[in-house]
Amino acid sequence: MSAGARPRLIVGLTGGIASGKTAVAERLAELGALIVDSDVLAREVVAPGTPGLLAIEQRFGSAVLRTASDGRPELDRAALGALVFAEPDARLDLEAIVHPAVRSRALELTRAAPAGSIVVQVIPLLVETGQQSSFDRVVVVDVDPELQLRRWMDRNGLTREQSLARVNAQATRAQRLAAADEVVDNNGTLEHLHEAVDALWLRLRATSPAAQPRSGMV
Repeated sequence: MSAGARPRLIVGLTGGIASGKTAVAERLAELGALIVDSDVLAREVVAPGTPGLLAIEQRFGSAVLRTASDGRPELDRAALGALVFAEPDARLDLEAIVHPAVRSRALELTRAAPAGSIVVQVIPLLVETGQQSSFDRVVVVDVDPELQLRRWMDRNGLTREQSLARVNAQATRAQRLAAADEVVDNNGTLEHLHEAVDALWLRLRATSPAAQPRSGMV
């Protein structure tokens, strides 16, 4: 590390479905955070021509593929989603393919971040996959379960029963809160959420290694 360089503050951002993780990440990006989004990376690692897509085809067969506009095979997410949701073992197999590739790419991007950066990795299943100890701070976006359910139903056009099944497949609210160093409440308006994120950003900056005095200085 060069003289005067600072390490990075690595933050894990998580929350249940429809909790508002994207809105929080977008606000943090506006404030200066470097965002590494696991959902984006999960698409990258199974893009046409990738080892990830080949591994999925080998495990699940050509029924989960479709022809892209350029003629190459690409992932049919609806077909794959229906399959893995109905079969727990299939979901585990898919995660065994995708998760290591996503973590490797996230680590690569984090290491490439400028010294002194605050890097926020957005990981929906952070608690479920036991990654809490990988981060300097864990931020949980929290929302009332009933509001969360309504948001998910409105967004995806699913029934209450279908939405509950998705929610119940994730960690519980209590499990996420137990893992949190910081909690962002998203039960109000977007304005209120931005205020909460702005306050969070100030706390993160204060705890960032870049904000600490250099050795031998006061």
